[in-house]
Amino acid sequence: MAAAEARSAASGPVDLQQALQVATDAARAAGALIVKTFNESKHVYHKGKVDLVTETDQQCEALIFKALRSAFPECSFIGEEGSAAQGYTSDLTDAPTWLVDPVDGTTNFVHRQPYVCVCIGLAVNKEVVVGVVLNPISDELFTAVRGGGAHRNGIPIHVTDTAEIGCALIATEVGVTRDVMTVAALFDRISRVAAATRGIRCLGSCALNLCGVAMGRLDAFYEIGFGGPWDVAAAALILEEAGGQLGDPAGGPFDIMGRRVLGANGHLRDQLAQIIAQAQTSPAEPQPRA
Repeated sequence: MAAAEARSAASGPVDLQQALQVATDAARAAGALIVKTFNESKHVYHKGKVDLVTETDQQCEALIFKALRSAFPECSFIGEEGSAAQGYTSDLTDAPTWLVDPVDGTTNFVHRQPYVCVCIGLAVNKEVVVGVVLNPISDELFTAVRGGGAHRNGIPIHVTDTAEIGCALIATEVGVTRDVMTVAALFDRISRVAAATRGIRCLGSCALNLCGVAMGRLDAFYEIGFGGPWDVAAAALILEEAGGQLGDPAGGPFDIMGRRVLGANGHLRDQLAQIIAQAQTSPAEPQPRA
């Protein structure tokens, strides 16, 4: 697939450079709203016991979708807040589809932790071809077009070449599920990974963790049970275009709809998956899809 154009059997060609520019502009506009409200008190709603949403999430998603629909009216859309409102996540089809998380790291946003981002990805034929992740607080813009490399603020980025798991810095997240078996499985994985590596971090944003791996701040990241494809679509492409590899945390291929991800450099992905595969699991967690 050329970096300039992606073709969908259903909708014809999509200009990827135009898509990148529109997505970047939309992310910047949403980012400005996040910055404006970052230090203000928030109206917080609960999608679950510890799964939060704010008016800013909803306003940012509406702003982003308006910009994308104006430029690409033929595209489909899957967004975090829209999916929560309808009670399910729409299937990803071959049609050009925008996947949007307006505020990844909402809990960080509520508590004024600066690890927050806007995520916008475009998939064609179920393959992500454009990715934009913006942390408006640190003013870091991560971008990728399939086949064109990955960039941070316009400068090319690449994963680390760390080869030994004992020298690796890993990130994960604790998620929002709090039943006893899931918490036990979560901390069994953390215990095993921490024992085998240099260190482990929980920073609060799936997308920024993947971008951290892409630019070499982290050596690997895994998570089981994140919200949906909007959390990983853009950042997964950025990681791949930075020379990284994706997979399932317990081995096998990455599934964008599976709510399970492992991203690392080529030396560490399988080493880390072997460690995670030995850990406890919980029936409440998403399982690898056949």
